[in-house]
Amino acid sequence: MSSKQYANEFLAFVNASPSPYHAVSVTKALLAKAGFTEISERTNWSEAGLQRGQKYFLTRNGSSIIAFGVGGKWQPGNGISIVGAHTDSPCLRVKPVSKKTAGKGGYVQVGVETYGGGLWHTWFDRDLSVAGRIIVKEGTRFVPKLVNINKPLLRIPTLAIHLNRGSADKFEFNKETQLVPIAGLVEKALNKKSAAAEKAEKQETDDEGEAEFDAFAPVAKRHEKSLVDLIAEDANVKAEDIEDFELVLYDTQPSVLGGLNDEFVFSPRHDNLNSSFTTIKGLIESLDNLADDEGIRLAALFDHEEIGSASAQGADSNLLLAVLTRLAETQFAGAEATSPGNSTAFETFSKSFLISADMAHAIHPNYESKHESNHAPAINAGPVIKINANQRYATNSVGTVLLKTVATAARVPLQLFVVRNDSACGSTIGPILASKLGIRTLDIGSPQLSMHSIRETAGTDDISYSVQLFKEFYRTYTEVEKKVIVDAI
Repeated sequence: MSSKQYANEFLAFVNASPSPYHAVSVTKALLAKAGFTEISERTNWSEAGLQRGQKYFLTRNGSSIIAFGVGGKWQPGNGISIVGAHTDSPCLRVKPVSKKTAGKGGYVQVGVETYGGGLWHTWFDRDLSVAGRIIVKEGTRFVPKLVNINKPLLRIPTLAIHLNRGSADKFEFNKETQLVPIAGLVEKALNKKSAAAEKAEKQETDDEGEAEFDAFAPVAKRHEKSLVDLIAEDANVKAEDIEDFELVLYDTQPSVLGGLNDEFVFSPRHDNLNSSFTTIKGLIESLDNLADDEGIRLAALFDHEEIGSASAQGADSNLLLAVLTRLAETQFAGAEATSPGNSTAFETFSKSFLISADMAHAIHPNYESKHESNHAPAINAGPVIKINANQRYATNSVGTVLLKTVATAARVPLQLFVVRNDSACGSTIGPILASKLGIRTLDIGSPQLSMHSIRETAGTDDISYSVQLFKEFYRTYTEVEKKVIVDAI
């Protein structure tokens, strides 16, 4: 497949994934098409009949997903090859009570909360909409549904330069009071009352005139009625059946190829759906020799990396630890089935390897001084191994040699990056998982510009490079790992 074909597949992936919930849903579809079977954390995997040579996936919270293929020659105590990425990106989220009662200037506005460390000035004057997950009452059950109001719905307008003389070039604003999108005009909204709002009003008192108890105000009271109606229409449910939701704002402008020769991918959420896509694609494309593998190949996409990963579905949870432990101890059916003997999960951890795949900082032509002169990654020049002496990245020389061996076999160029000593260094899920699991780990990512902007720039060829690198890593890790000796006796 050509670089442009991989890039176009990424465009379809990211355009269909305005929220982590959508990213997981799209990933599930790709895995199911490739023959993966969905399983649950709630079941006993040994009793479920998991087999060698087969492929499985599971989700947690609908926003994190783990997929794995069990080698046909897997034995307890063997190693697992892992690539980890994350599904979330900096964004604005609709507040639990988003309705603005004041109607300032005659506008309907929606209250939003900042999520992660976004470049918030880039969210001004963009055509925005909302997407995410709603919880709907169905009889006696409450079930999740995805929504995506795929049209320009909201906008955060900048102040005209004529009203901001002398300070417009600084573009300073208050995130609570001036980062509030407009959604319509109050006069229009007053003339359109939703069924949910009408029902909420009627239910304030029952037939006997007594106040009907609710632990807190229903959705129709907490949010603008027209917004609730649009959400209900998109989900094909009744507005009054929506119990709650988690919605994020996103730019409705589609991701596209750009540049004089289509060498760029202009897109939101490169950080980190770019790595999520290439991780899953690499895993799927590696499966042709799964029957001969002694290990397990695993991809893990986590939510909440942008806010520190400390959640039930983040990398700092027990998600990967629980899955790896269960895999190490599960009795798989199929060829060469054996009893576990004295093997433990600790043996598997010591023989495993994790690639933490997150985006890297490409050299910026207008800010070259922000890079260390010998470590200035270029777009379309290959994945970037990220190194930090203070362990903001988990890379060490052992991992570098191992991945260089894999990349050489795959004919994928690699680049090296360290941050300047006078600059702060970001971090990833790599150090979190390395310290939690004791698994050898390396941090890597494709180079990009405008990280954490609402529109980011990465390279067309780099998508293909990452897929090929991860594919080769999965296909050959079991054999390559035996050649890189550190603590063995």
